[in-house]
Amino acid sequence: MQGLRLYDYAIIRVVPRVEREEFINAGVIICDWKGGFLKAKIHLHTEKLQCLDPEADVETILSNLKSFEKICQGSQKGSPIGDMDLASRFRWLTAVRSSVIQTSRPHNGFSEDLDKTLEKLFEEQVK
Repeated sequence: MQGLRLYDYAIIRVVPRVEREEFINAGVIICDWKGGFLKAKIHLHTEKLQCLDPEADVETILSNLKSFEKICQGSQKGSPIGDMDLASRFRWLTAVRSSVIQTSRPHNGFSEDLDKTLEKLFEEQVK
């Protein structure tokens, strides 16, 4: 048993037409920087996306969403963001943006198993 761990998380959203402010949830990012845990789980509901914007560039959006997972994993070929510590990467990923991919404000909680918590949040918020 790991004991209770404090974590922060945010929901990753796709906002295909920013001016309309409509979005679909496409992933979850969770971080416990004291425990060295930073992961994202992504799934894009392409049918929902195309209901909001039939002309959305699905391939580009998927590629950009996958970058969340890569940044969480750490250094990727000398990337300045990938080289940051966990807390800095989480803050960078969850910074307020007005772009097609955004995140909710970060929330926090306690968990004994962060992988299970990530799965639970993903099922509740994305699936």
